[in-house]
Amino acid sequence: MSASFRTIAVVFLVLFAGCSGGGSGTLDTATGEPTTTAEEATTTQSPTTVTSLNGTLEVHFINVGQSVSTLLIAPNGETMLIDSGDFRDDGEPVLAYLQAHNIQRLDYLVTSHADADHIGGNAAIIEYYETEANGIGAIYDPGVASTSQTYAAYLDAVEKYDVPLYRTQAGDQIRMGQVTSTVLSPPEGYLASEDRNENSIVLMTQFGSTRFLFTGDAEHEAEEYMVDTYDESLRATVLKTGHHGSKGSTSEPFLQAVQPKIAVVSSDYDSQYGHPNEETLERLAAQSIPTYWTATHGTIVFASNGERVTISTQQEAPTSPTELRDGAAIEPGTGPDVTIRTEITAEGDVSTLTPIATDGGVDTETMSASLAVAEVHADAEGTESENLNDEYIVFENTGSNSIDLSGWTISDEAGRTYTVPGDTTLEAGATITLHTGRGTDTTTDLYWGSESAIWNNGGDTITVLNNTGATVVEEAYT
Repeated sequence: MSASFRTIAVVFLVLFAGCSGGGSGTLDTATGEPTTTAEEATTTQSPTTVTSLNGTLEVHFINVGQSVSTLLIAPNGETMLIDSGDFRDDGEPVLAYLQAHNIQRLDYLVTSHADADHIGGNAAIIEYYETEANGIGAIYDPGVASTSQTYAAYLDAVEKYDVPLYRTQAGDQIRMGQVTSTVLSPPEGYLASEDRNENSIVLMTQFGSTRFLFTGDAEHEAEEYMVDTYDESLRATVLKTGHHGSKGSTSEPFLQAVQPKIAVVSSDYDSQYGHPNEETLERLAAQSIPTYWTATHGTIVFASNGERVTISTQQEAPTSPTELRDGAAIEPGTGPDVTIRTEITAEGDVSTLTPIATDGGVDTETMSASLAVAEVHADAEGTESENLNDEYIVFENTGSNSIDLSGWTISDEAGRTYTVPGDTTLEAGATITLHTGRGTDTTTDLYWGSESAIWNNGGDTITVLNNTGATVVEEAYT
């Protein structure tokens, strides 16, 4: 690629700033005109619940080693690829993954920034989809150029196949039916003297009550800008940690603003840069954020119906941030298909984790759904204060798998709470009775140890939370 064309290509990007309004609104790929003002776009950042949703949004964090590539498949069938892997393999693992999942068209290709470990497959993917598949709808780029050969090859492919290319800044949006991706950064004028990492495209993708925050290689200056600009509107269900979990990313103020229920790190197991950094992992651990790492979990797939998100991985591995390296490495492009591991339930801006039991990776059953209230005996015989063990709740495991109840809590409407002791397991089909008074715990009977009655005779609400804080049972009786 000649120097003169490199200049022309960058001018091409800058010209599209007029089409996007310099971050002033939605980019209409048909007209190139903004349809939403920046102020209107900002208002979409508060969590909302869509009352009528259809289908599933899939988010695939592809295991690409010391790199990153994320595939989104919207319920309406539209697709988005954010970054394309490392230059050293020309994006071959990403293209192979797209082909294996029968992705015939990329409606949107988002280049978070121009570093070669993020655009390594851009040229090959553009060529493949423009010559052997159904094309690429549009490419989104922050417009901060690079002098690398990888970047030159990417722009050569854009010119060769005449793919629409948009400079993208804060306030722009991409809509895929009921899925909306809003650009939070970079702002007009850029940050940090146009540092490529700090000016990564940051996307907030929302489907119903579930939200995914994709951060590229954004670090502390971009995070500070977003905290100052959006504050609580940054809250997300899933956070892709910035810059592969580097020390300069995922700061404490940023985490406090985002309050993610899950974090994802994409990097190599033996990263030459030490990714993810131990200080970053400690910050995640301090806020008790379960963390998935492509190096040990393999490819990670989130499937959202707008309220709940299932998490599937190629293999089981620790999710405690400070224990990530205890997991076994899995090489990119190898290993089994993904298996469901966990489910997140999102209610507005509140999400909780619910474990999912798997049976050989074939049948799955939500364990929380199999715990039921079988009987409420709130009115003890005689004088209640003298017969507290005749006030009780019977719980039943209606599922086909045993449930470890250790650490679960049971509370009434007034907030009085009982914690199930350790090593308490409820077998499939079995029942266990929680008595209000004192006694010796057994496999069939537990004792609250209260000196007074708990359950109101005229009606109350039984709430059971599992050991991650997820609501398992919330049942009112009269």
